[in-house]
Amino acid sequence: MGAATNIVWHEASVDRSARAQQRGHRSAILWFTGLSGSGKSSLANAVNAVLFERGLATYVLDGDNVRHGLCKDLGFSDADREENIRRIGEVAKLFLDAGVITLTAFVSPFQADRAQARALVAEGDFIEIYCAAELEVCEGRDPKGLYAKARAGVIKDFTGISSPYEQPEAPELIIDTGRQSLQESVSQVIEYLVDKGVLKVLRDNQS
Repeated sequence: MGAATNIVWHEASVDRSARAQQRGHRSAILWFTGLSGSGKSSLANAVNAVLFERGLATYVLDGDNVRHGLCKDLGFSDADREENIRRIGEVAKLFLDAGVITLTAFVSPFQADRAQARALVAEGDFIEIYCAAELEVCEGRDPKGLYAKARAGVIKDFTGISSPYEQPEAPELIIDTGRQSLQESVSQVIEYLVDKGVLKVLRDNQS
């Protein structure tokens, strides 16, 4: 199939700035990256829960979930990983335009692919969050039994074992998910979002 032609971007009747004004927060892409077992999904969902409880517009794009539908035709070769992240970047961009704080939890092992996703949006809209648990910690957790299968040769091209993970060179946040608690990690993300003006200072709904 060739590239689409004769198409023009349609400007929506309600733009991103209007949504931000109505909701009281601006949208952003929070891109959680790290090895399998580093806590990306747990942290993304925990942050999402905090924001949702306060009435903010949020959504989590999770690596396993998108492969059930949007990316179910892709495997785990380098080329398929690249296409997987390209699609997620484009989807996250649409959510950004819709005024949603979008949390993506993907291994996204290659620096070039993450840079491509970042390049889709304006500076400050893409927040790369490196879940920096060491391989030994992630393998020790092995919540899905994937490392054991990779070591046994059952799973090919597994990041950290038989396929490389390129650590972020200059992420907005580095979170030591191997040592600090989930609550400490959530607080670190929230503090960053407040500091950068994505959120106002969060207060309990009762206050």
